Amino acid sequence: MKPPALGLLALLWIAGQAWAEPPRTAYSQPLASLTQEAQLERFFRGRGLFHQTWVIAPSQDTAADGLGPLYNRITCVACHPRNGRGQAPVQPDEPMRSMLVRLSVDGHDADGGPAPHPVYGDQLNEIGIPGVTGEGRAQLQWTEHPVRLADGEVVRLRQPGLRFVELGYGPLGTVHTSARVAPSVFGLGLLEAIEASTLQAMADETKPDGVKGRVNQVWSVERKRLETGRFGLKANQPDLRQQIASAMHGDLGITSQLYPRQNCMPAQHACRQATNGGEPELDGVQLADLHYYFAHLAVPPRRNSDTPETLASERLFNAIGCAACHRPHLVTGVHPDYPALSRQRIAPYSDLLLHDMGKGLADGRADFLANGREWKTPPLWGLGLSQVIAPDSGYLHDGRARTLAEAILWHDGEAKAARQRYEQLPGTARRALEAFLMSL
Repeated sequence: MKPPALGLLALLWIAGQAWAEPPRTAYSQPLASLTQEAQLERFFRGRGLFHQTWVIAPSQDTAADGLGPLYNRITCVACHPRNGRGQAPVQPDEPMRSMLVRLSVDGHDADGGPAPHPVYGDQLNEIGIPGVTGEGRAQLQWTEHPVRLADGEVVRLRQPGLRFVELGYGPLGTVHTSARVAPSVFGLGLLEAIEASTLQAMADETKPDGVKGRVNQVWSVERKRLETGRFGLKANQPDLRQQIASAMHGDLGITSQLYPRQNCMPAQHACRQATNGGEPELDGVQLADLHYYFAHLAVPPRRNSDTPETLASERLFNAIGCAACHRPHLVTGVHPDYPALSRQRIAPYSDLLLHDMGKGLADGRADFLANGREWKTPPLWGLGLSQVIAPDSGYLHDGRARTLAEAILWHDGEAKAARQRYEQLPGTARRALEAFLMSL
């Protein structure tokens, strides 16, 4: 049974309560333009689905059953606490609570994407419903090495090593892997509204320091064609709707109109015979409500953005070359579904393009046009609140960086020149630059 719709006063009360305790809920607010009762009710329906605990079928709650047969977590919010980032485990025997491991083998699938592992698929699902064996567990083991900066300060960088244990379906063999923490999920509707021509124009620009940047071309499941990629750590999803449906399918085993088959590989016989929660398990209305929710999550306002100190450190950010990829300002086009997102000047501090980030950050796993050294420039908006929202969440695609300094020092490849300028800065300037980032 679906939850009853909330009245306007109740919705406004909830929103008021959320803002009463900033900034812990700063990633969870609706856009200010959502003022109509129907708009707020739809937003909170989507939020209810984001927090919903999915259960094994068959169940009396047919609106929430269908979990698995293979899955990693039972709710979306488990990996995106308060809509923020996940975190990497610290100890080798610590489970990946908000992190996953992508899998693939050499070659491409029929649509040009990564070829899934023939037994384990494209993602390691640790847990199986009763009667279905989970696929196994991934463990991280950290090694550290020091980096000495020009003024003598030493920063220790940690690098993860990946190990698989308790594999349920035999050895993995030769496989490409990519460990990734869950990203924050606010501001996605605005990113969806950026026109493909804007991204291509940025890719075509001549940039300093050998910075390039390119657009990924990825498969649209609904439109059956290659389109500009913009979501996912390698820009491997064309739109927000597909990103949501893919995560529901891969992480929770919930089918939808876009991914109607259970997440079972041919060799996983018990998985293929398990009872489902409907066809599909996430119906069209629920998927639309989730899309509406994610599309209308507001970007938190900046703090201390107009002080002389912040303005000076932003000029330093630009001067050392960070803004070549972390673009301060973009303008959205016309969003096909949500007018409130159209023609907006936004400050994501990203170009959403793929960049070669060097050997140290490479996962060796291609994804459509993205090679094993390329990653999409992550937006920096809201960065200063990330560890307030989700303590110990870390930075970079696998959460390896515990501090902003560590994150910057991992930059290489196209970002090498900017990193080297950072290394040469005196400590006071580095602290000022980090304070600017904390204002975002």
